[in-house]
Amino acid sequence: FLHSALETSQIPACSALSPVAQSKHKSFRNMSAQVPMFLVALSFAYFAKALSGSYMKSTITQLERRFDIPSYLIGVIDGSFEIGNLLVIAFVSYFGAKLHRPKIIAIGCLLMSLGTFLIALPHFIIGRYKFETSIRSSVNSTNSLSPCPVRSSVLAAGCEHESRLSMWIYVFLGNILRGIGETPVQPLGISYIDDHALEENAAFYIGCVQTISVIGPVFGYLLGSVCAKIYVDIGFVNMESISITPGDARWVGAWWLGYLIAGLITLLSAMPFWFLPKSLPLPERRLDKYSPERTSFIKDSPLLEHKYQADEPANFLEMAKDFLPTLRSLLGNPVYFLYLCVTIIQFNSLIGMVTYKPKYIEQHYGQSASKANFLMGVINIPAVALGMFSGGVIMKKFKLSIMGAAKFALGTSLLGYFLSLFFFAMGCENASVAGITRSYNGLYKVDSSLLASCNADCQCPETNWDPVCGENGLTYFSPCLAGCRTSHGSGVDTVFEQCSCVAVGNHTASVGQCNNTDSCHRVFLYFLALSVITSFIISLGGTPGYMLLIRCIRPQLKSLALGFHTLTTRTLAGIPAPIYFGAIIDTTCLKWGQKKCGGRGACRIYNTTAYRIAYLGLTLGLRTASFFLCILGLVVLRRHVRRQERNTFANGGTGAAAGELQALRKEENNSCNSDQCPRTIDYDPEQETRL
Repeated sequence: FLHSALETSQIPACSALSPVAQSKHKSFRNMSAQVPMFLVALSFAYFAKALSGSYMKSTITQLERRFDIPSYLIGVIDGSFEIGNLLVIAFVSYFGAKLHRPKIIAIGCLLMSLGTFLIALPHFIIGRYKFETSIRSSVNSTNSLSPCPVRSSVLAAGCEHESRLSMWIYVFLGNILRGIGETPVQPLGISYIDDHALEENAAFYIGCVQTISVIGPVFGYLLGSVCAKIYVDIGFVNMESISITPGDARWVGAWWLGYLIAGLITLLSAMPFWFLPKSLPLPERRLDKYSPERTSFIKDSPLLEHKYQADEPANFLEMAKDFLPTLRSLLGNPVYFLYLCVTIIQFNSLIGMVTYKPKYIEQHYGQSASKANFLMGVINIPAVALGMFSGGVIMKKFKLSIMGAAKFALGTSLLGYFLSLFFFAMGCENASVAGITRSYNGLYKVDSSLLASCNADCQCPETNWDPVCGENGLTYFSPCLAGCRTSHGSGVDTVFEQCSCVAVGNHTASVGQCNNTDSCHRVFLYFLALSVITSFIISLGGTPGYMLLIRCIRPQLKSLALGFHTLTTRTLAGIPAPIYFGAIIDTTCLKWGQKKCGGRGACRIYNTTAYRIAYLGLTLGLRTASFFLCILGLVVLRRHVRRQERNTFANGGTGAAAGELQALRKEENNSCNSDQCPRTIDYDPEQETRL
């Protein structure tokens, strides 16, 4: 709002003007005050969409367990947001600027809200969550449980009434709707600010919006942490009868609650945009800075059609004929093409890594989903935000040229890459599970049978994951497979007795997996510290890398270059990366769960060593491939800059070559400023490509 005062302070006093002029200036003062109002509304919309997007990432394991689906289907659901975005991005980008931009953004927020509510809908129609268990209650007793059935289990009663429609389809469709709704927020919102704010304030306003968009994921992951602690059917079940804890592989938190909260916040973010005007008068100070030709063009702009008469729209066929040659010219720029290839590969690595990082923390280090999300929200995300901000400060302080920005981005990426290699050494052993990772005598597994002589008397089902921890420190697949005959207690306090497979002590076992991860907890602390450091270092190169993108292209191609970059990264990275990352993670599963009506459900236990190699190997392998293109791009960029220098000197330092060189070598000479250094005769500062 201080910047609003700066804008309005430039308006002449009304007492010195005619009545008509006074009316116009009062109107302008009222309209210019709406720029900060739009800024607040847009920041709230950015916060809402960032919160709901990060909350989706935080619930992948909850959705996986609730709907009994593998990781690759979770990847399909996660990528559906990008699918929805791509369905309408061209339409919104072209027609949105010609329509009422604030109202288009409001409609987008409403669609995002509707999609978020649709994601939560299955909870209210699918019925209560019933996790798999082999425990059977004894007749006329609620406390005495009989772990050993006299016959093998059959499919649960009422299976024929289960809906044939997979409930995850609603989540998939809701996420597509979220993607459609998100499309107009960024391009129309940023362009609205850039069109109507003073030039010196526009960058500050846009920076505020981008900062809020970084804060959103922090709250999204924290919301995911809170909801993951709450049982999915809270309020409808007796929690004392629940025999699983948040650290159990079958635990499902109140995933739906966070979507209702996120949907409500997104719905509220749509309200202010309905009351904002289609466009605002352009500040006179901004018009004064333009040349007469540009001023004439601005006055003819359709964005100001309430004040000036708009030009006739260009013929669509002519635009279509110009599009392909322009795109060919853009892709013919070797620096841009290599940059595009590098970012596609690195975005595949980044998106796959971020999507499954909470799950990696859960499965590899034995942490609950709540704690994994909490750590992502309070440690990793702030480190990334601080890195991006610091990178911008470094670039401004040292006035990095285009070559300096490229070298800095490559250097930070390489340093982060080499530090990330230490993650391979920060591994934990597989959980000791009898019949899966260990034999029943405690030795390393030599066969694949869950059955042994100690549990041969019971006809135990081999599909129900209901782990118990024996006194010997070995986890058993179920009380039945541990050979337990009797039990007492209820819920998480249940104790199983006369367990023939537990050959030590009192032959008892308790509910849940054994906690044999004391050494793993120490490794986990090192993992967190290194994760923060690498996230910060890699993020340092984010801002310089983006500056490289917008400086390596001609100004007239900037919009197309940025749009095509967004399109290709979302199509070739945002959609496929979660899917094939999930498919590769599925190959490391040791034991799959059982669906109510038969068939494979969600994975219950992973081979942690194979998981670590697959997850980290794929993440770092993609980045390794990108570095070869990075080095090639650096060589091409250096040659391009030198060629421009030679062309400029050959042409006497004037003309278009000088203008392009100035754009490429902006701020190359740190000791030179606008008052001390002579400009090139024909150099137009407005030709420069700026962030």
